[in-house]
Amino acid sequence: MGDNPCVPPTSLDDGAGAASAGAPDTAPDTAPDIAASARPAVRSRASRAGARAGARAGVRALAPDAVCAAATDLARAAAEQDADPGTVGAHLGAVADGERLVTHSFASLARGYRGWRWAVTVARAPRSRTVTVCEVVLLPGADAILPPPWVPWQDRIAPGDLGPADVLPYRTDDPGLVPGFTITDEADEDHQQVWELGLGRVRVLSIEGREAAADRWYLGDRGPTGEEALHATAPCSTCGYFLPIAGNLRRAFGVCANAWSPSDGRVVSVDHGCGAHSETDVEAAPAESPPAPILDETGAEAVALPPRES
Repeated sequence: MGDNPCVPPTSLDDGAGAASAGAPDTAPDTAPDIAASARPAVRSRASRAGARAGARAGVRALAPDAVCAAATDLARAAAEQDADPGTVGAHLGAVADGERLVTHSFASLARGYRGWRWAVTVARAPRSRTVTVCEVVLLPGADAILPPPWVPWQDRIAPGDLGPADVLPYRTDDPGLVPGFTITDEADEDHQQVWELGLGRVRVLSIEGREAAADRWYLGDRGPTGEEALHATAPCSTCGYFLPIAGNLRRAFGVCANAWSPSDGRVVSVDHGCGAHSETDVEAAPAESPPAPILDETGAEAVALPPRES
């Protein structure tokens, strides 16, 4: 009977009895007790439920390790090694990141880094009093001055920024384009089915892309609100140099083919206009004959010429 193994208790008060019997739930950081480690650990249902609750609470419920929290001088020396001289300020506190893992914070005194802090993470091995540095990093605080979020070049480039030698990256999800076999309009149905289905462009203008282009052109300087149109006496729709474009946009836009017009070779709206309209004219000013020449004899000055040499 003396060799039978111990039966785990099932009462709610057995956890305290097990602790008083010398069977601790966790091993201490000092030298291990061989006699205690040889005995089986006895944990009640209540203690197991408490352990699960503590695991769900996460690292926020952990108190900073005393040895790691006391290593302020070590953390400051590590921060001063990476920072510029004299830019590591006061100690702001220590936070537990895990078991025997603590992060010390120091104010940053560097110019241009107001509100930033040096974060130095230190740790130690189980049953060891030696603290080592894990990481040193400069982090922004709640009131830190931060640069604007970085935006890739292809996303921040605006119309008109592209130079002669620049090349835009390929956009697979361009909202202004659809696959070439997509039917975007009834007027283009036959054209797309016969020509663009594997025989022409890979992608064509979508409805959204066409509407965006129409709005951009109509509200630009070649629309009805442009300076030229405000002084024009007739719209481009009645000009002989107006070339309507293909598709449904022909009802609203065309290309100017007048070499005298400032809009030559550009897309103009049908209600745009300029002074070079083919069917307008201005009243010619009557020709004026020049006045008769006037001989000014009163202002003449007599000049004595030297005698000629014979």
